[in-house]
Amino acid sequence: MIKFSINGKPRQFDVPGEMPLLWVLRDEAHLTGTKFGCGMALCGACTVHVDGEATRACVLPVSAVAGKKVTTIEGVGATPAGKAAQAAWLKVEVVQCGYCQSGQIMSAAALLEKNQRPTDAEIDDAMAGNICRCGTYSRIREAIKDAGHAMKGA
Repeated sequence: MIKFSINGKPRQFDVPGEMPLLWVLRDEAHLTGTKFGCGMALCGACTVHVDGEATRACVLPVSAVAGKKVTTIEGVGATPAGKAAQAAWLKVEVVQCGYCQSGQIMSAAALLEKNQRPTDAEIDDAMAGNICRCGTYSRIREAIKDAGHAMKGA
């Protein structure tokens, strides 16, 4: 039995410890907002927060999160950074196809928790490895800056 918190709620799962967190979230917890993209931690579609850090769930064995706090796209809106990022995504109309956007928002929220006024270079660094096949990178950058300003009350 592997026990950890998902979106603030204690959960436990009777699954093999080597099972990727992504599949526990999607198939066992029925939280399907976290997407499967590449299965090799290269695209960012599966990004979640583990104890506040943006983490690729497709390659992380569920045993690695025992006793930790996992936040998914379904729960990130309960955090100030997640709420601001989600609002900015809508305001700026970032989404095109939308497949990668839960991972994009999760990476952005992790950045904004630490830095509400990131530079372009800091945004690039934090978002590295989050692939958007539609190429909405300029809108993603704009939304991150907008969310940071909203968090600072500007």
